[in-house]
Amino acid sequence: MLLMPGCAGRAPVVQEVKVPVYRPCVTGAPERPAFATRTLAPDASDGEKVLALARDLPVHLKYVAQLEAVIAGCL
Repeated sequence: MLLMPGCAGRAPVVQEVKVPVYRPCVTGAPERPAFATRTLAPDASDGEKVLALARDLPVHLKYVAQLEAVIAGCL
């Protein structure tokens, strides 16, 4: 029998190659809250507008923090 020269050599070395695979970093955006200023009547008084803005500030800050957390996950 003839031995094939390719089979008589060493076994090939297995190498692990890591290839980056595209995966979207944003799985979902937080739901936009219902702000009190959007429900104000057009003829609302200045006091009502200020109170609505004061109620909206914590809601707005929480929403912005959630958006920033989503963006930070993409970096």
